[in-house]
Amino acid sequence: MPQSPVSAVPATTRHAALGAACGLVHADADAFDADDYLRRILTARVYDVARETPLDLAPALSARLGHQVWLKREDHQPVFSFKVRGAYNKMASLPAEALARGVITASAGNHAQGVALSAARLGVRAVIVVPQTAPQVKVDAVRAHGGEMVEVVQAGESYSEAYDHAMALQREQALTFIPAFDDPEVIAGQGTVGMEILRQHRGALDAVFVPIGGGSLAAGVAAYVKAVRPEVQVIGVQTEDSCAMARSLAAGERVTLDSVGLFSDGTAVKRVGEETFRLCRHLLDGVLTVDTDALCAAIKDIFQDTRSLVEPAGALALAGLKQYAAGLPQDARQALVAITSGANMNFDRLRIVAERAEAVEAAAR
Repeated sequence: MPQSPVSAVPATTRHAALGAACGLVHADADAFDADDYLRRILTARVYDVARETPLDLAPALSARLGHQVWLKREDHQPVFSFKVRGAYNKMASLPAEALARGVITASAGNHAQGVALSAARLGVRAVIVVPQTAPQVKVDAVRAHGGEMVEVVQAGESYSEAYDHAMALQREQALTFIPAFDDPEVIAGQGTVGMEILRQHRGALDAVFVPIGGGSLAAGVAAYVKAVRPEVQVIGVQTEDSCAMARSLAAGERVTLDSVGLFSDGTAVKRVGEETFRLCRHLLDGVLTVDTDALCAAIKDIFQDTRSLVEPAGALALAGLKQYAAGLPQDARQALVAITSGANMNFDRLRIVAERAEAVEAAAR
């Protein structure tokens, strides 16, 4: 099995080596303003449409791994994903004339639902471009949340191709573009997840694991956590076949992938954002990568503790947490949080998940 960027680091040096292994830089080379992002997160207008989601202890996982494992349940949002936070915060911050022109976005599916719900709430016309590979459950949900305010366009095989098509439509129709991740107001909206975690967990906390596609959730969570409790590690998690952030951090500049895997369609991004890369470069303690089998096993783990089914991207953080915990000393007893970021999965994918999860369990016996 291919190793993640940090999977070969000995447990005794894991904490110190996470940043170095991923090429992270914590210097002030880019004039990062921590107070500005803290202010944006504290004043984010997300709760008109989003809800504060539970932080649930996973008792079976905790007993098996020997650590306290907490799940931040963003799969409980009205659109079954955290993405509604950033989408609404961005749209609510726009001037009236920008909204009046109508908005457009590109999304792998979850941001699209957030924009659709926000457009319906604000009474704004929205054009939403999703890849042709987007799960039908997400496409149907976009139409349901947006109603008559939303036009859905399917184009391209990945988020990046859908984005290119959306930009062409934006120029043709003079619409206002709503970024999926690379925008301070979107990042601040996602950062409210970190704010809630620290409010809900007052005790000792060692690390928060965050899935990464374009990087807005990781950037926002890290911006808040590092400003309020800098001793808490914030660790990103990507799939081995869609690891644009991990490769970019290792290279010290944004890298564009030639192709991306689509099993975790919610994080299938060829190139991360400029602003999200800047923040993650300053703030993340590392990035782990996991394979499809690890994702399927994590989906089953979440189901066994919660009786809820999350999508592959929704289990990504837990898969990284499990990989991290496996390298810790047996007596470490850490408190670890994984963000379950979404639950929009096509039902017909469940058979594949079950088969792969069973294969992982059989190999471990």
